[in-house]
Amino acid sequence: MLDPVSEVLGIQVSGPLPLMAAVEQGLPLMALDRVMHAVAPSDSGFAFRIIPRATLARRRKSFAAARDRAEGRLSAEEGSRLARLASVWAMALDVWGEADAARRFLFEPHPLLHGRPPVDVVLENELGRPVVEGILGRLKYGSAV
Repeated sequence: MLDPVSEVLGIQVSGPLPLMAAVEQGLPLMALDRVMHAVAPSDSGFAFRIIPRATLARRRKSFAAARDRAEGRLSAEEGSRLARLASVWAMALDVWGEADAARRFLFEPHPLLHGRPPVDVVLENELGRPVVEGILGRLKYGSAV
């Protein structure tokens, strides 16, 4: 059985260690497209928060021309950022039960984050993910947030 993060990414791994290995080897661009379509379907520029516009364009062009699998992959840093977002997205879906409510949570400023949107905190660095997941956990189990 795939874990929720792997399902969001659309990759066939189960558990955190195989996911870590997949990130280090380079997640496919398809995973980026899949997460962007789920999290921010109406924002065509959202992917550039994961990977710079020019880099993404270059990788897509190289991949399309040569079908070189290495060119069609994210770097470990980009993949880590994407996996963090996928993890929080999976948890937000679990807590809120539907995509629109999960998106509202991610993109609206939150008082426990000093008025910052959770998505900004998650993408900033790896320390943001557990902070946002803590808020989601308190929401899920009825604690004050």
